[in-house]
Amino acid sequence: MPDIVLCTHNARWIHAAFGLRCLRSNLGALREQSVLHEFTLETRAADAAERILAERPRIVGIGVYVWNAQVSRELVAVLKRVAPAVAVVVGGPEVSHECEQQEICALADHVVRGEGDLAFAALAARLLAGDRSAPHLIDAPPPHFDELASPYAEYTDTDIAQRVVYVEASRGCPFTCEFCLSALDVPVRQAPLPAFLADLERLFARGVRHFKFVDRTFNLNLAAARAILAFFRSRLCSGLFVHFEMIPDRFPAALRDEVAAFPPGVLQFEVGIQTFDDEVSARIARRQDVARLEDNLRWLRDATGVHVHADLIVGLPGETMAGFGGGFDRLVALRPHEIQVGILKRLRGAPIVRHDVEFEVVWSDVAPYEVLATRALAFDELQRLKRFARYWDLCANSGRWPTTLPLLLGDAPFARFLAFADWLFATATTTHGIQKHRLARALFDWLTSHGGLAADVAGAALAADYARGDRHDWPEFLRPWAVGTAAPRAPSPWQHRAASRQARHS
Repeated sequence: MPDIVLCTHNARWIHAAFGLRCLRSNLGALREQSVLHEFTLETRAADAAERILAERPRIVGIGVYVWNAQVSRELVAVLKRVAPAVAVVVGGPEVSHECEQQEICALADHVVRGEGDLAFAALAARLLAGDRSAPHLIDAPPPHFDELASPYAEYTDTDIAQRVVYVEASRGCPFTCEFCLSALDVPVRQAPLPAFLADLERLFARGVRHFKFVDRTFNLNLAAARAILAFFRSRLCSGLFVHFEMIPDRFPAALRDEVAAFPPGVLQFEVGIQTFDDEVSARIARRQDVARLEDNLRWLRDATGVHVHADLIVGLPGETMAGFGGGFDRLVALRPHEIQVGILKRLRGAPIVRHDVEFEVVWSDVAPYEVLATRALAFDELQRLKRFARYWDLCANSGRWPTTLPLLLGDAPFARFLAFADWLFATATTTHGIQKHRLARALFDWLTSHGGLAADVAGAALAADYARGDRHDWPEFLRPWAVGTAAPRAPSPWQHRAASRQARHS
């Protein structure tokens, strides 16, 4: 039986917890006395506790993040009630700040604040040696990479075959955007390049083809970025996919050459735009050159095969509905493949709260602590924009409606899509569980009743999009426009039931 259980609740099963692997790889002599347990948000706290305690551990380390804060608190409460002798240690971004305000911190035996790779190992050694004098709150100084063991051997064959594999070439961020915990005084540290490239080679040899870099500023270090891109370019193969988070207004010519050399479909860049409003950017200490940002995004779309995922934030202090809408339209014109409309969250410790009084910011007190209202955006306006974000994922980011979407957006993307979102919520009364055929009907009805399109134009576009995907539920109303598509007739009900049964067992 292991003495140490390291666990967390992931947002989805496909996400492998990188932080747990960093902790386990740095346990040294205690590593073989440890085991990882990963749950999803669907796993109830009592069920997670049962699986943990079946290992008969002496120490339980729990990774706490904004997305699992509630279930983590419940898990700690259960563990301390049914197994009070087990030492419960919590760590992670959610409990690294404002500990005095959090019940989970009061319940846990120890709280590791900061990057716990080495601090947790030292604490575990003390606890297993019978030393119970360690403080309740333990502040972990940021370690340097040359102090750390590589975490990549902790990925199992199942992880590599079926889950997202995370890697990091650096930690920290030089920027001070107040909505982000990276705004705090944490230095940027670069992984030693030869050792990191050797880690990538070992992962590649084991079959990893999807690499997701967690670096906040991948293109900050030009030499390292070029070397890593060259590594992947020399290993181009079927299925290779690499995700980076990039600084959109810092893209030197030397890096452009490396990026342009990749074929389409290999690279994905997540670029944080957040806002186009210079006044809002200055208010939250975000430094970006919008003109250079726009030039770089145009170049990525026109001259490379990079899949561009761009982020905008709703609810920044002082940004109005019209201001956000203008930024949205500006971003749509730059043609990123995806636009992630994120709702501002109050991450514990982030400096964004200094604007609460002046800009009348109201936050939810339930994780993930989304903004509920500001002086510039009333509660009902933010509710509309949250629905806008959800429906945008369904209609645009899903990639299912490439022919229909331009008709939906017209020459006023924000205004038209907001009108559609308002109408869809009034019609469907939900933002979840809207199946594809139901959404197709809703798009058709809005386009023909409110969007100014003839039925033949809307129907032909929807039929073309429907024919690209899974057509087992081809809507009856689209059949007049199915000529020339691959779905001239619907499958029989028997075929549909057989396919559903097979899907459940695959």
